[in-house]
Amino acid sequence: MQDPQPEFAPVPGDPVDLAPGLRRILAPNPSAMTFRGTNTYLVGDTDIAVIDPGPDHDGHLDAILSAIGGAAVRAILVTHAHLDHSPLSRRLSQATNAPVCAFGDAVAGRSERMARLVDAGLSGGGEGTDHGFVPDVILADGETVSGADWTLQALHTPGHFGNHLSFAWQDALFSGDLVMGWASSLVSPPDGDMSDYMAALDRLSQSRWSVFYPGHGAPITETADRLSDLVAHRRSRETQILDALHLSDGTAPELVGRIYSGVPASLVPAAARNVLAHLLDLQARNHVTSSGDTDENPRFSLSFTKL
Repeated sequence: MQDPQPEFAPVPGDPVDLAPGLRRILAPNPSAMTFRGTNTYLVGDTDIAVIDPGPDHDGHLDAILSAIGGAAVRAILVTHAHLDHSPLSRRLSQATNAPVCAFGDAVAGRSERMARLVDAGLSGGGEGTDHGFVPDVILADGETVSGADWTLQALHTPGHFGNHLSFAWQDALFSGDLVMGWASSLVSPPDGDMSDYMAALDRLSQSRWSVFYPGHGAPITETADRLSDLVAHRRSRETQILDALHLSDGTAPELVGRIYSGVPASLVPAAARNVLAHLLDLQARNHVTSSGDTDENPRFSLSFTKL
């Protein structure tokens, strides 16, 4: 598979200056889902905000503390409760006495529809949820956190995860896993919700951003184009799913085999979760029906005749 960002090759643990008052430290957790690893951001000079401490890794904790040096940490901000973003916040908080700030615990922000599906038996796809995550400070949508020379505004942007926050820093945005340049986001029910994801992309498109600093991969400077590309990608996938269902009904894994080509075997389960997210969104919009919410792999069919 071709490397989507060959120029993005930071050394894990080494701080990189991205802009005045902004550094990035790459965590040593590369994978098919995390690309080179998780980006941890340090905002500020006099005092610091740490965004996404990352996985619970001794070496990464040491790298963050070394980069902080003698500066005070005002806040530890977590975009969402996946295991590659939130777990190290606990130990970093103990080491710095800084509060962990987030939208809520691992189920905060989950849509009512996804909550109903969980009650009916829908389980996650094994993406690595930090089920024990509990922040010290709850950040509501639009709330700000400030230091001596910085202010960050929390924007609730669910879709990839119910408690997902992005953080606006003037006209820049720390976009977590909602918007990345190397790949589209995984949307895996019940933690992910395609309806929420599309709404979050639309919300971001209403503002002008100079750059997105994602949770994985390189900064994105063509922000409007990237948002448009992500929306177009999802609409195209939706059309593919409907076309496949026009031929015959199927489960999410079956539909992956019909509409994806050249996907590495390691990514097929994630592709199936994305397809399931689309199917549930289409079901909510009365375009498809399913065999039942409690089935492990419900079969979906069109609820109308395509012309």
